Order: sequence, then C-alpha cells, then structure tokens
Amino acid sequence: MKSSLGLRLGQSLTMTPALQQAIRLLQLSSLDLQQEIEQALDANILLERDEAATDDEAPAAEATETTESGETETLELGDDGAIPDEMPVDADWGDVFDDLPAQPRSSDDDELREFLEANLHKSLGLREHLLEQARVAPFDPEEAPIASYLIDAIDEDGYLRDWPSLLEELSVTLGASAAEVEAVLAKLQDFDPTGVAARDLSECLRLQVESMPARTPGAQAALLLIERHLPLLARRDNAAVARASGLDGAELDAALALLRSLQPHPGQAFKPHESDYIAPDVFVFKKNGRWTVSLNPEHTPRLRINGHYQGLIRRADTSRDQQMLKQHLQEARYFLNSLEARNETLLRVAQSIVEEQRAFLEYGPEAMRPLVLRDIAEQLGIHESTVSRATANKYMLTPRGLFELKYFFSSHVQTTGGGVCSATAIQAMIKRLIGTENPARPLSDATLSELLLKEGIQVARRTVAKYREGLGIPPSHERKPLA
Repeated sequence: MKSSLGLRLGQSLTMTPALQQAIRLLQLSSLDLQQEIEQALDANILLERDEAATDDEAPAAEATETTESGETETLELGDDGAIPDEMPVDADWGDVFDDLPAQPRSSDDDELREFLEANLHKSLGLREHLLEQARVAPFDPEEAPIASYLIDAIDEDGYLRDWPSLLEELSVTLGASAAEVEAVLAKLQDFDPTGVAARDLSECLRLQVESMPARTPGAQAALLLIERHLPLLARRDNAAVARASGLDGAELDAALALLRSLQPHPGQAFKPHESDYIAPDVFVFKKNGRWTVSLNPEHTPRLRINGHYQGLIRRADTSRDQQMLKQHLQEARYFLNSLEARNETLLRVAQSIVEEQRAFLEYGPEAMRPLVLRDIAEQLGIHESTVSRATANKYMLTPRGLFELKYFFSSHVQTTGGGVCSATAIQAMIKRLIGTENPARPLSDATLSELLLKEGIQVARRTVAKYREGLGIPPSHERKPLA
C-alpha cells in the first residue's frame, strides 16, 4: 500500500461552545433558568445584575401585538417620562416614577409573614406517623422488630401488598412465625389512620366499619356487602347488589351511604399535598381588539458586564490575572448573547402560536386548530427542534387560564365535510357532552362516537375512549351513581 497526501473539500457543522450554551438555555424551564443565572453570577466576576435598569428598558418588557388580520406590531414603551398608553399587565407605578415614597410595612404584613413562617413546615409522612405510634404501643421486645419491618413495608396508600412474600421475608430475616406476625399486624391495624396496614381493599373497608359504634346505621349491611359482594359494588349495579344480598331498599341505601363515607386509601392524607405554583413565561392579553404577547420580566432579569473589572483588562498583558479576566469577559458575553437569543426565540414562537390559535383565545378549546411543530418552524424559518426546545416546560398565561405551550399543539382528525379538527377540540367536545349527560344514564364511548359524528367529527369508539382517558374521565359504568 502506497501512502500519499491529498486535499479533500467538504462541509461540516461544528457546534461552538456559545451555540451549545444557547441551545441549553433555550430548553431550560424558568426555574432552571433562574438557577443557571445565579450560578453564572457566582462563577463570573464580570457578570452582575443591572439594578438601575427599569422594566421599560428590559427586553422582557417588549411586547408584540396580533391584529385581527394576523399582522404583528412591536410596542415600544415611552421613555420621555410619560405614562405609556399600553403598559404590561404587571406594571407598577414604581416602574414609571422613581420618586415615589417608600411604603412602610404594616403590622398586618408582619403578622401574615410570621403566620406563614410558622405554618409552612414539612408535615409528617405516613411512615413517621406510624413509627411515632409504635414507640408508645405495647409491643414486646420480640414484637418491636416485626412492627418496624411491617411499617416499612406499608405503601403510600396505607396497604401491605403481597402478604405471602412478606411473611416469608419475616420468617427468613427475623425468624418470626406466621402467628407472631399476625398478632403484631392486629395491633398495627388499630393505629391511626383507621384502615391502615390492610392487605386488600376488603380488609381496609372492614376495619373502618368495625371501628364505628355498633349501632351505626347500615354497619351490619355494609359488612355483608364488603365480605360477599364487593365486585358488584365496583360495577355500581345496585339492582344486582340488592338481588344478591337480599337487602331491602332502606337497608341497602344506608349501607351504600356508609360505604361512600369510607376512605379506600388511608394513607392519602399523608401524601405531600403542597401546591406546585407555576409562574408563566409569557403573558397574552387583549387590548383594544388586539392580542398582545410579552415575556414575564421576572424570568428575564437584566444582566450586564461589570464596568470596573472590564476596565482592568489590558489587551497586551498576558499575566495570569489578565487571562482570567479575558476568559470571564468572553464567557459573560456568550452568556448575555445566549439569554438574548433565548428571549427573542421564545417571544417569536409564542407570538406565532397566538396567531395560529386566535380562535381558541376568542371562543375556547372547541375552536382549537390543528398545529404541529413543523408549522411554527416553517413560519419562523427555524428548525423543528428549536421550536420543541422553546416550548418545553414553558407556560403561557391567557384570559382562558394558564397553559403549557405544548398544549397548543395537537394532531388533526378529518371531518365529514373534508376539513380537519384538532384532537384538543375533540377532547373539549367529549368533555362538554359528558358534562351535560343524564347521570342516571351515562353516555358510553360508542354513543359519544355517534354524537360526534352528528357534529361532523368521525372518530372510532376506541379513539373516543383514548381521549376520554386522557381527560381523566372514568368509563360510563363508573360514572353512574351508587344510589
């Protein structure tokens, strides 16, 4: 083989560090972006917050308007000291007038803050709650390890799953017999919440009924239904339950009322229930007949390069400190450019979505148009992956509520008239039809399919079932009331 030298001409795409950073910032959520900004401020001495910048100077306050004809206009906030004609929805008087006197903090505000600080604490989980009771329970030294093992095995709903395997594990690990474990289990089942440590739903409900006073109306009938006719109760077939149990109308009504008051998931109250608050990335509001889109300025803080440190940089100096300052300056510029590119892309994508979904903003979900990432990408002249990153974990606040940007994208279904309808609109129709149904005779998926066909939407029964499940709506036999 003979070796030789040659020239080859070709093209390749190389992602620079600045491009990689811009792509990464674009796909971050608002919370992750705030953390990224804080890390950049801590790591780079040439980056600092521009505390003197006002909202009307910030790029985040730039807004675009969509007219009824679909044209886009850019709003510029006045800088001559006058109040602009159109201000952002979260504008504050302090953004316009710098000489407003500071408002003293009221005692009510202090009391509210103290109340929140005193009450915002992490609540005990189910396991911790049971362990506290176990510490004061009358367990023998031999029973305490078994109780601790069983408490660890209780799931978040309050159940002991796969009891035979658990018995075998206790026999191997602790050398406990089945009788000893059953004795400890009986004590655990007296713990709060009532019904905890049950091995199945039937035992959970039975424990709750047995803990009630003996003269509770419907208690004996409820125990009969739990032990023998639970599958019929799950199907909500009251007539079959009455025939199988032999209970008369009054007894059955009292038993069903009692069963409805029980908790099938005793551990539910101990699950984390703090609300996850979502702040919008984009505001959309209608002003003077036009739909206006603007970024949330709280998610786009104004940053700048520190002038003092920048002034210390000398071009010809190659010392270690100078090299560090030059590197920080380059990284700061990359970061600021990436933030600006992210804001611009997010605003353009949001504006394009609003242009496409004006019917939704005007009339509601049933007017949602079919939309895919490719449509927005072609309009803006960018890649689909860029649109996907710009809409990931981003939220838009509209007069109709807070929605993730991904919500506005949906596939299409052909209509009988030759047009198309979005899947989101069909889900809204299904929700409307179910919301107006007769509770005594819930609409089946097949019936919903027929009703949609009358409205010009041809979808199969299984497609209706998929959309219904996506809405979190149970099937017709579960929507039928017990009594």
